[in-house]
Amino acid sequence: MLINKFLLIIFLLLLAIPGNVSAAEPPDSLAEVNQETTDEFNVQEYDPADDRYYQAVVTKIIDEIYDDDLLIPAIERFSQLVEVKLLQGPKSGQTMELSYAPGSTGNGDQDLKVGEKILVVQTEQLGEEVHYIIDRYRIKSVVYLAIFFFILVAAFTGWKGIRSIIGLGFTIAVIVFYILPRIIEGGSPFITFLIGGLIIALISIYLGHGFNRRTTLAVLSTLITLIISIGVAIFAIKWAKMFGLGTEEAFYVQVGDLATINLRGLLLGGIIIGILGVLDDVTTAQAATVEEIYKANNKLSFRELTKRGLSVGHEHIVSLVNTLALAYVGASFPLLLLFKTQSYMPLWVTLNSERITEEIVRTLIGSSALVIAVPITTYLAAYYFFRFGTARVDK
Repeated sequence: MLINKFLLIIFLLLLAIPGNVSAAEPPDSLAEVNQETTDEFNVQEYDPADDRYYQAVVTKIIDEIYDDDLLIPAIERFSQLVEVKLLQGPKSGQTMELSYAPGSTGNGDQDLKVGEKILVVQTEQLGEEVHYIIDRYRIKSVVYLAIFFFILVAAFTGWKGIRSIIGLGFTIAVIVFYILPRIIEGGSPFITFLIGGLIIALISIYLGHGFNRRTTLAVLSTLITLIISIGVAIFAIKWAKMFGLGTEEAFYVQVGDLATINLRGLLLGGIIIGILGVLDDVTTAQAATVEEIYKANNKLSFRELTKRGLSVGHEHIVSLVNTLALAYVGASFPLLLLFKTQSYMPLWVTLNSERITEEIVRTLIGSSALVIAVPITTYLAAYYFFRFGTARVDK
């Protein structure tokens, strides 16, 4: 009886199916419906490379608006409606009204002023062309400051200063055209930074200080100190259990095409480049100091020459350690302020965070490199000038 009822239900269901539709057609029909729906709402995939950027100037402040912040009602949100004129590109001369939100305080420091140059981006949203104010235009100011710096260096140091600027350009070129592309292609950050650092040390120091024995002593001291510092850095990073996640940028690197990059190697490579910048100063100055002491009195013994060189080097270490620490603190000051305001968190917990630990380790490794470089350079220079100085010292 139960079987008969089941067969009757199946028979009635078959009668309900239209005769001109086969059993295989519903999936295809459903697919067609889904495709039509997709086509109806399909928007061309956004590609940041299609964005256009324009320089523009603010021609009029149309309105200034104060609203309550939706996320933090106690804070008043300030925005401006401004008229801007595009200054370049296919839309040069065109004016448009755009909104700009400088911040939540509205204290006037970040407000746009009439005549101020800005950057406008043209992009697409849901298939429509839209424009946004993204930043102020700063390139002109930076170029003028760079020109001032170059003139200052050339005026006080002459041809040596010009060579040092060429060396700086070479350093930037190595970073932009070798180190960055190599890492993006999947190369080991540590090996890439090491090779790039060696190239920078060998070429840029010679470009800046000339091809002479004093510079050769500085380069040799730099390479020896760099090798020792790399060993210290590898040990410190592993011992402190650091993985290169101490900055916000590290999280962005893990997304997209750069997700496979070794962040610990990237951290180590950054430390190597930072050490190089410090070693250039210390080794060249210390080699020059020992040479000048020898020139002043070429009858000094090796021991006395070393002693006087180290006396100057100790003062150099004291000043540079403080300078290096202040440089790192200055670069991460907003982060320090943020942690300082988090009074609910114990100090030892704050210091234990990788963000803070990373900066501390950078400072300590850089300072250690300074301390190591001074005696190495002093002993090498003193030995050379004591043994060969009478016949070979650079004039």
